[in-house]
Amino acid sequence: MKSSWLIVSVYASALSIAGCSGPPSAPPGNGAAFPERPFVRVKFDELKWRPTEGNKLGVETAVVEGDPSKPGYYLTINHFPAGVMSRPHYHPDERYVMVLRGTWYTDEGNVFQPHKSLPLKPGDFMRHPKGGPHYDGAIDEDCWVAISGYGPTKATVVDGGELFGKSR
Repeated sequence: MKSSWLIVSVYASALSIAGCSGPPSAPPGNGAAFPERPFVRVKFDELKWRPTEGNKLGVETAVVEGDPSKPGYYLTINHFPAGVMSRPHYHPDERYVMVLRGTWYTDEGNVFQPHKSLPLKPGDFMRHPKGGPHYDGAIDEDCWVAISGYGPTKATVVDGGELFGKSR
């Protein structure tokens, strides 16, 4: 599967899931005006990666659309190295997550128990409700997940400690 096709598919899916896809546009050639916002194409291999908030274990984030720290829609991709998961935390917004590559492990609750987490494969989806404590990440292989929502967002760690920990 080509990476560029994957990112466009994830973006379209995230927009549809988040309920922010607009009405269908008029087909070209019928006198329709140019859209207010330009079309955007993002190639996976050209994303700009940066360390994820509260991170000392190699987790990276690429912002695809929007700005998670500001009001409005955002779409990011997180890369979790093998053996690294977030520790129990929650967010002020509802978030929509789709697995892109690798196996992503998830669980809910305030107690960090990676061995009880459930695996999700590429194409699988999970919704994180606003304020719902959870943890997630990689165990045996690196994984990449697309995350969308409406900002501003942040992660609040349940016990006030580090956001990321070892999953094994």
